[in-house]
Amino acid sequence: MTAPSALPLDHALEEGAETGWARPGPRDRGSRLVFWRSPLDQPGWSRPALLAVAALAAIAYSWGIGNQPMEPFYAAAARSMGTNWKDFFFGAVDPAGTVSLDKLPGAIWLQALSVRAFGFHYWAVALPQVIAGVLTVLVLYRAVRRLAGPKAGLLAAVSLAASPATALVNRGNVSDSLLVLLTVLAADATSRALTTGRLRTLVLAGCWVGLAFQTKMMQAWLVLPALFLAYMVAAPPNLRRRLGHVALAGLFAAAISLSWMSLVTAVPAHDRPYVDGTTDDSVYTQVFVYNGSTRLGIRDGDGTVVHGGQPFLDAIREATPDVGMFRIAASPTRLLAGPLGRDDGWLLPAALVAGIGVLVARRRAPRQDRARAAVILWGTWLVVLTGLFSFGTFINSYYTAALVPAVAALCATGLAVGWRSRSTSSALRGLFLVLVPLSAAYAIWLIPPGSGVHWWLVPMTVFAAVAAETVLTLGSHRSSPTILAVGVSLGVASILLVSAITTGVVVGDGLGSFSTPYQSAAATAGTTIGPERFQAHGGAYAAYIDRYFPGISILAAYDTAALASPFIMITGREYLPIGGYGGNNPSPTMARLQHLVAAGQLHELVIPVRPAGSDPRLAWVRAHCEVRRTVPYVARVELRYYWCSPGLEPPRPPDTGGVGRSLEKALTEAKSSTTPHVTTVEP
Repeated sequence: MTAPSALPLDHALEEGAETGWARPGPRDRGSRLVFWRSPLDQPGWSRPALLAVAALAAIAYSWGIGNQPMEPFYAAAARSMGTNWKDFFFGAVDPAGTVSLDKLPGAIWLQALSVRAFGFHYWAVALPQVIAGVLTVLVLYRAVRRLAGPKAGLLAAVSLAASPATALVNRGNVSDSLLVLLTVLAADATSRALTTGRLRTLVLAGCWVGLAFQTKMMQAWLVLPALFLAYMVAAPPNLRRRLGHVALAGLFAAAISLSWMSLVTAVPAHDRPYVDGTTDDSVYTQVFVYNGSTRLGIRDGDGTVVHGGQPFLDAIREATPDVGMFRIAASPTRLLAGPLGRDDGWLLPAALVAGIGVLVARRRAPRQDRARAAVILWGTWLVVLTGLFSFGTFINSYYTAALVPAVAALCATGLAVGWRSRSTSSALRGLFLVLVPLSAAYAIWLIPPGSGVHWWLVPMTVFAAVAAETVLTLGSHRSSPTILAVGVSLGVASILLVSAITTGVVVGDGLGSFSTPYQSAAATAGTTIGPERFQAHGGAYAAYIDRYFPGISILAAYDTAALASPFIMITGREYLPIGGYGGNNPSPTMARLQHLVAAGQLHELVIPVRPAGSDPRLAWVRAHCEVRRTVPYVARVELRYYWCSPGLEPPRPPDTGGVGRSLEKALTEAKSSTTPHVTTVEP
């Protein structure tokens, strides 16, 4: 038998015995067909238990996704990209391909392929995120098992699946689901490299990070310090080879990260969509400035990126104070209290304590100690991301899902080390005795007053914590492994209980990526009810448009893609976005807009008039086009419809009985309940 890692054989056997590893043996040829059976190098219970956890996660992530509110900006892009391969490659928001997304389109590519395969349905847009979420549970188990054993791997998988932040992010259409999967795959490859020292495995980790860059850009690179630091500290090769391996893996990560951007840059500007978020039409500016340095509060000095959005977007934020994370100031406690704490904070203190405890307990262990390597890997991951999310200038609630794999892995590794040291370290036993009631109390404190939580949740949590303390104390006095195991199980249950129940609540309430647990009724109206109403009316409106306006290439132009994208999402037709997502980029130019009107390709434009923007293109519309009607949108915001073809009567479908106008009114009322992305645009 080959000893795991480079540990001495007797020590490796001792580690395996304590964590439940079996001796590796030849794999049965038919074992891949009977996937529910555990491999020979793992306990018999491991694979069935893991599959049960994954099945529960799949149910939670997919429950009601056919009616799940979509983020319209991304859903519009998925629909456009799913029907045109050029739009697909460049990540265009509108079917005509005039403007791109304001970030790299990696995650939307999968959504577009799903739409192309199944047709445009809200469940088809959400399906890739459900799959990514379930795969993350499976991959995290493997990554943690390699370094801490199957029991720790299973506990990490359970903790991940029981996290509200994880459930919420996988029940929508944001990019973070794929980001988390790809970065956990990178951590899994690194954990293997830590045990083998093989260059190709670490290079694979760099490749996963490069692919993750296509989903959330520079956030993917934030895991590189964790991966490379763990490898430098604990991998088997000598220092010189470790440095070489890290450098080569970094080169692969950088090359894959920049590959698509370089291809887009090589295409002439007139042959591709305008790059949103910029004034110089550069995808490098979009990634490294608009989505990079400005998120840290660093303003560009040469004006190559757009800042903020049209005034009506600020008015919407002011009118919907309960929606979005704008009023949560940067601080060390940003992720530990309030909406963000209820999203991801349930196990965060326990993870920090567990990580520190392992580092102290294993401080004299050999350099290649697996438990310490795991803490270096996941602890660095957690520290870097927590610092960014705590002090960055801008955050959405779903960003915090990237913390959860590290939190789950640290808690599981800490418990595994504590269990193996139960007979030799009274300090670790005492630490767990303190951690259980404190974690339970913190979870109870996170639940806001008047949240409508089940009355029995708090008493049950208190009972589990008290029972765990009692049994653990009794087991310590009697030195009984069985009693201690029961006490540890009760302690883990008391720590996970509130988080797991909260996950069930958000699934039952139909919440999605832009929601947070136990949020206010106003926030639910803005992130869930309003979008659901809009989507419910969307099918009828799309059928109406297709029946009575089949030959119109551009149905209307809207100020900002924020206003145009919901109509692109529900109809799949061209609604020209003016100025990109926030309305501040130069596409289409004034000359292009005037040409479309003069050529009879564009007749109707919809722009906010209260508050009115200062964009010269909008001023030209107000000065040269005829007012058709003004409609309220959100409190203190009004939209005005302009007709810019005075010699042509607006098309009036015969015998509709006002169906079109009533549908349009229903859509406007639903939209004015606020949809997520409109109210969460970066200020």
